[in-house]
Amino acid sequence: MNSSFPIRTQAGSSTATEAPSAIKVDGLVHRYGDRVAIDGISFSVGEAQIFGLLGPNGSGKTTLFRILSTLITPSSGEATVCGWSVSSSPREVRKNIGVVFQEKSVDVKLTAAENLMHQGHLYGLRGAPLKSRIAQMLDRVGLSDRAKDKVETFSGGMLRRVEIAKGLMHRPSVLLLDEPTTGLDPGARIDLWQYLRMLREEEGITVLVTTHLMEEAERCDRLAILARGKVVGLGTPAELKSAIGGDVVVFDVADPETMKQKLEHRFRVHATVIAGRLRLNHEHGHRFASEVAEAFPGEILGASVTKPSLEDVFIERTGHRFWSEKN
Repeated sequence: MNSSFPIRTQAGSSTATEAPSAIKVDGLVHRYGDRVAIDGISFSVGEAQIFGLLGPNGSGKTTLFRILSTLITPSSGEATVCGWSVSSSPREVRKNIGVVFQEKSVDVKLTAAENLMHQGHLYGLRGAPLKSRIAQMLDRVGLSDRAKDKVETFSGGMLRRVEIAKGLMHRPSVLLLDEPTTGLDPGARIDLWQYLRMLREEEGITVLVTTHLMEEAERCDRLAILARGKVVGLGTPAELKSAIGGDVVVFDVADPETMKQKLEHRFRVHATVIAGRLRLNHEHGHRFASEVAEAFPGEILGASVTKPSLEDVFIERTGHRFWSEKN
């Protein structure tokens, strides 16, 4: 598969000086009546990357996914896929994307091969080329031996593989997946991510995944962390975590607000009360935790020191936990 493509203006002319990006989002805004679902989001995704949109319910990731897949038009701003505007050139965008929705999109009363055949017809494939492509895709997702079996007999992981095969039938450059591991067991999740890496490495396909799972976000090459319609973090998982610096120290105390004031006054640090616990970042977490316990004997009920996680990044940028986000 040739994943390279010229960056185009809306008129379709090539721009030789611009570095190729599979997806570009610039100042994107979308409203549902008076509610702002996406509030000025901007980012770009390079070719052959696995890019994650990480956020809780209500963060805007599903709305953004629907815009990129041309299901809805943004209120303002611009988004392009393979150089084509999702607003003014949706047909061209659809030629370049494969889409796997969170909801099941296969016909369970048809066989795996029949599902792919109908998908191929939608893109004008017929005859020998269609048969060849069906065989190729079933082999790619490890289902050649189940080609003639009805999909209703498949496991959740196998269903997802059929859906991915459907999305790739027309050889798109970009694959969009909305919460692709929903309902899958841990083994099937691992298999799915191995296949996504294979698509990136062997076929140069750009993959965009929405997820609310931290462990899945860790598998992405780059991430945009979303909260209340805004990008609150952008970069590789390692970059985002290293930006926090030091260790994450959490104290269990009887009165977190009072202890917060004492701690900040005594040690000149900034602490936050999250879910009834006192939380802060410190370069030498274990040493600091011991100093606090000595300074306030009997008042520290428990303490933990960990390296920053992606949830810590979310807390640092928003002031609240990932799952406390209000929809």
